[in-house]
Amino acid sequence: MALGDEPAAGAPEDGPEDGAEDGAPARGGALEAFGDSAETRALLGRLRALLGDRAAREGALERFRVIMDKYQEQPHLLDPHLEWMMNLLLGVVQDQTSPAELVHLAFKFLYIITKVRGYKTFLRLFPHEVADVQPVLDMFAHQNPRDHETWETRYMLLLWLSVVCLIPFDFSRLDGDLGTQPGQTRVSIMDRLLQIAESYLVVSDKARDAAAVLVSKFVTRPDVKEKKMASFLDWSLCTLARSSFQTIEGVISMDGMLQALAQIFKHGKREDCLPYAATVLQSLDACRLPDSSQTLLRKLGVKLAQRLGLTFLKPRVATWRYQRGCRSLAANLQLCAQSPREPGTHAETPDSEESYDVPEEVESVIEQLLVGLKDKDTVVRWSAAKGIGRVAGRLPRELADDVLGSVLDCFSFQETDNAWHGGCLALAELGRRGLLLPSRLADVVAVILKALTYEEKRGACSVGANVRDAACYVCWAFARAYEPQELQPFVPEISSALLIATVFDRSVNCRRAASAAFQENVGRQGTFPHGIDILTTADYFAVGNTSNCFLVISKFIASFPEYTRPMIDHLVTMKVNHWDGVIRELSAKALHNLVQLAPAYSATHVFPRLLEMTRSPDLHTRHGAVLACAEAAHSLRGLAERECRPIADFLDEKAVQGLKQIHQQLYDRHLYRGLGGELMRQAVCVLIEKLSVSKMPFRGDAVLDGWQWLINDTLRNLRLISSHSRQQIKDLAISALAALCSEYYAEPGHADPSGQESLVKQYLTELQSPEEMTRCGFSLAIGALPGFMLKGELRQVLAGLGAVARISPEDVSFAESRRDAMKAIARVCRTVGVSAEGDPDEVVCRQNVARIYGVLLDGLRDYTTDSRGDVGAWVREAAMTSLMDLTLLLGRDQPELIEASVCERVMCCLAQQASEKIDRFRAHAAHVFMALLHAAGPAGPLVPHVPHREELEKLFPRCDMASVNWNASSQAFPRITQLLGLPAYRYHVLLGLAVSVGGLTESTVRHSTQSLFAHVSGLRNDRGALEDFAGTLLRVFEDNLLNDRVSVPLLRTLDQMLANGCFDAFTTDADHPFCVQLLALCKEETRRSKDVQKLRSSVAVFCGLVQFPGSVRRKALLQLLLLLCHPFPVIRKTTASQVYEMVVTYSDVVGADTLDEVMAVLGGTAWDAELPLVRGQRNRLCDLLGVPRPQLVPKPAAH
Repeated sequence: MALGDEPAAGAPEDGPEDGAEDGAPARGGALEAFGDSAETRALLGRLRALLGDRAAREGALERFRVIMDKYQEQPHLLDPHLEWMMNLLLGVVQDQTSPAELVHLAFKFLYIITKVRGYKTFLRLFPHEVADVQPVLDMFAHQNPRDHETWETRYMLLLWLSVVCLIPFDFSRLDGDLGTQPGQTRVSIMDRLLQIAESYLVVSDKARDAAAVLVSKFVTRPDVKEKKMASFLDWSLCTLARSSFQTIEGVISMDGMLQALAQIFKHGKREDCLPYAATVLQSLDACRLPDSSQTLLRKLGVKLAQRLGLTFLKPRVATWRYQRGCRSLAANLQLCAQSPREPGTHAETPDSEESYDVPEEVESVIEQLLVGLKDKDTVVRWSAAKGIGRVAGRLPRELADDVLGSVLDCFSFQETDNAWHGGCLALAELGRRGLLLPSRLADVVAVILKALTYEEKRGACSVGANVRDAACYVCWAFARAYEPQELQPFVPEISSALLIATVFDRSVNCRRAASAAFQENVGRQGTFPHGIDILTTADYFAVGNTSNCFLVISKFIASFPEYTRPMIDHLVTMKVNHWDGVIRELSAKALHNLVQLAPAYSATHVFPRLLEMTRSPDLHTRHGAVLACAEAAHSLRGLAERECRPIADFLDEKAVQGLKQIHQQLYDRHLYRGLGGELMRQAVCVLIEKLSVSKMPFRGDAVLDGWQWLINDTLRNLRLISSHSRQQIKDLAISALAALCSEYYAEPGHADPSGQESLVKQYLTELQSPEEMTRCGFSLAIGALPGFMLKGELRQVLAGLGAVARISPEDVSFAESRRDAMKAIARVCRTVGVSAEGDPDEVVCRQNVARIYGVLLDGLRDYTTDSRGDVGAWVREAAMTSLMDLTLLLGRDQPELIEASVCERVMCCLAQQASEKIDRFRAHAAHVFMALLHAAGPAGPLVPHVPHREELEKLFPRCDMASVNWNASSQAFPRITQLLGLPAYRYHVLLGLAVSVGGLTESTVRHSTQSLFAHVSGLRNDRGALEDFAGTLLRVFEDNLLNDRVSVPLLRTLDQMLANGCFDAFTTDADHPFCVQLLALCKEETRRSKDVQKLRSSVAVFCGLVQFPGSVRRKALLQLLLLLCHPFPVIRKTTASQVYEMVVTYSDVVGADTLDEVMAVLGGTAWDAELPLVRGQRNRLCDLLGVPRPQLVPKPAAH
């Protein structure tokens, strides 16, 4: 079927529904009927009206494509409607008065229908009377094969001709008297048809495909084959021999010839085609198509070869083939009623059958098909596999068995993945056709089991997913082909292999294919153990998630004893050493779950293999084995604890020693270095953590020093680790350190003072490193230390972390180390606990809580930026999380340590962050704010002294907050701006909003602006509230003077507020204090500034200030006139444009007598000209506006 350029639509388009239809289309994934017949009828009925309007014509075509494409996957729904659509369109075509453009348009619509339904169904609907022959031929006389706009017309005419040429009359009867006048020649209809077909077999458009169909119908006619078949075949073979697949023209010609030949040998009678088959096969061999880079040519070569093979062999059904039941449902039911079900049979062929003479050419055909099985393209392999099945079905049993043996040769590890894939497809075809006898199942199942796990590494990836998918198809085909007793001996192997592919294959397509094959076997064979139970868990959708397959579904399936060991063995053999690191990690975690189900087997067979793999020279094997050892040891330790048994029952002394030696072996072989060293460090950190948690008997052993060295060295050299894996290795090293210290550095009941003091001091020293990553690592390391190691050292620890968390001139860019220090401070506080009157060297207490809050709150003012953007946001996010953790900790244990001023500052700073411009951090701040507001214990709210708690709980009720998406600016800003009505929060929220309203992100600007204006509009009738709001705004400006992060967006915010009339209430007062102070702040902000964005924003604010009467207007005009002579031409032009708009907007600024002249000067002056020229015009404006001319200040003479 031809496919269109547009994707098939999955749901009905919005359009008029056909009320006359019997069934309306379903609104789900599948349709029930053709629901667009009314619109289609109307569309086809107004083709004549579209003729003169090209745009309407294209629109109608596009709409028709959309309608038809909805039925691309269910084209049969069109069948009841094809006839009337065909009649409507052919009525236009057959109308003699229809202009050529209309005919072409009708054929375009016909082609769209054909593309969806397929030409084979469509052919029978074409008129095919004798009277139609001449008109269709006459239409060809008006066609230009080189007109690329009308190829649909030629394609459809050729299809029409392929039906018309089947009329049951000799074509010579239609020629009449071919006698002609002198000088005139007449060509017979037969010759005309052949000329048309031959001419269109070598064109470059789709008409070539239709020409091949025409040839196959026409040349195989009884009257034509006698006169024209030999000559046509000779012409096509000569054309084939002359053409080369090295050129475009040659490829086109060869494509047409091969299509035509394949169609002829498909539709022609065997006795008619047999005399020519050997010659065609020789020509096909001479073309050397397997060497071509053109996929289509190789596919057509394989297709022609199989058709030739079928021509050489007599058509018959192999009596020796295996049959399961009958094709007829009625016959099956009769058999079931008459006798109990019997196994499938295959008959022994008599000697006469076996002695059937097979032509020698068949060997060449089969050889070509076997070569096609190894082709690099799937479509060629698939065509070759179908050819193998068809040809083998006509061969004697011994020869068919030889063919099967040749197919099995594809499954050699010397062959490529293409050969394996083609071999699987061929086996599936042979099995499906009953040509693979049960006696060969043992050989076939053996190779299919290998194919189900086939994977070959190629560089940084692997190939073989298509092989595994095809192997699943073979298993699916076998389920339908064989009786249960035939497959019964192989059920344990096949079921285990399919389930292993279902849960452990890396490719989601393979997992789903294996699940489908398993389901088919469960349904048709009924012998797969626990099939129904497994299918309800491992269905099509469940196996879509890799983690779910490895960690959840696999555990359920392995709980059935039949599958436990095969799954464990597969993980150890195939997945622990997989090239993909994610699969290795998941495999190790899966082993954690599975070894508990077979602990004895794991201890005696799995552990020795894993320990041996840790010494492998292959990096991936080594990495996966170390991870697997860690997870398996941890799992068995947990099992021993649950069953109250000693660990020695599962891990003997040899295994424990093997685990202990892993680090030293890697260290001695220098395997912690380089890129491979990153993976090994990661794996050994996991090993340290798991063995520590498992309480392995290593206390006081030298291996602990080695482990400690590895952790310290990893944290110290984080800068040398690639950026994509740095965070993961850092986290694993910290987890390993926490587990190691907790288990081995404390005697029961007390710590080891010397070890504790030396390690903490070492880590505090590392915090002063000039390397940022080293500070990151050791900050988190200190945070991970257990409480007994921090006792007596808390003051020094907090001082060291506080120094890292604060910005200093030499480490401004160290945002990541400040972030990790914030995290560590909170973790240390949680570890040591709280006691109001405790020792500041041991717990969080009254003496140090203020200092801790000070460090964390300082982090909320970190707005550092570098080439990565706002890196300070990482620090602010960590500070917010740490503030929440600390405050909730204090609220639960010692709420009296939370002072009112501190709580107010925390909540206000969080409100500020919740109103800023970055969605992710705004949402995080809002969640922290709500967590502190709504945190409650048995005695009431956990956090005391929250400002305006009652109002906040009304504004942000607990029941509504779960549904709010704080990432969405449309939901966040309307809620957060409500805090402007609460005096304690107004300053900080306004500070955050100023950055958002004056930002650059369109959605953030729009929603924050709307929310701010909505709040201010509610203040217009309350002069006192508006005065307070304006005063707070000025305070924000004054506090952030010359701070470009705030001042530039604040100027944009002020511009919008002035333009929106937010302060119209002040226009009645001359020199209102707000306006005077705002003007002074703007002048101070822009003095000597060279920031173009700031200057442009200030121009807009000065223009907005002109609306206020009094000296403010004169001073604002003076500033604008000064900017008209700014050294930057872009500022001069911007100022002139803004002043022009200001003069038009505020009519009272300029007198009516001078308005025209002022506007003429502003609009007619080239403000980007030289300054002396511009200055004269500027001075003229000063005179017109009544503003003193600015005087040039002479520069002081240089001494």
